Amino acid sequence: MTSDRKAVWSALKGWLAAILVIAGWAVAGTPAGAASFQPLEIVTKNGVQVFSVEMATTPEEKETGLMYRKELADGKGMLFDFNLEQEISMWMKNTYVSLDMIFIRADGRILRIAENTEPLSTKIISSRGPARAVLEVVAGTAQKYGIRPGDRVGHPLFGGK
Repeated sequence: MTSDRKAVWSALKGWLAAILVIAGWAVAGTPAGAASFQPLEIVTKNGVQVFSVEMATTPEEKETGLMYRKELADGKGMLFDFNLEQEISMWMKNTYVSLDMIFIRADGRILRIAENTEPLSTKIISSRGPARAVLEVVAGTAQKYGIRPGDRVGHPLFGGK
């Protein structure tokens, strides 16, 4: 190789290395669990409804939740695990999609449903009793599938499927 070709090749290798480093940062910056979906079932009087849910288990995942997303497909959702039953408070800050928030007890029974939440609101949405988890799905899901308080959620978090 001539010295000119060596200089060009060296510069290209430097740029390629920089691109790979930036790409690595982009992948590392992806929220943990964002691509990890788990099945979740809700048994209603109308039948069994199956969802594919992302898990929010770390403090960072629970704080971010579905913020900044512009859409949420029917049948998809996010399940927030709070480990122990407790009064849970949520909000819609930086959340662009209206949601149904389904508060679930440790035994897998639905405690409460906050339907059609207001996007971008900082109004507190409470479980109104002890709950272990919250399932967030697109607004209208509870009404569409007949999901009600008392219905059973099947997921390993609650000792089932």
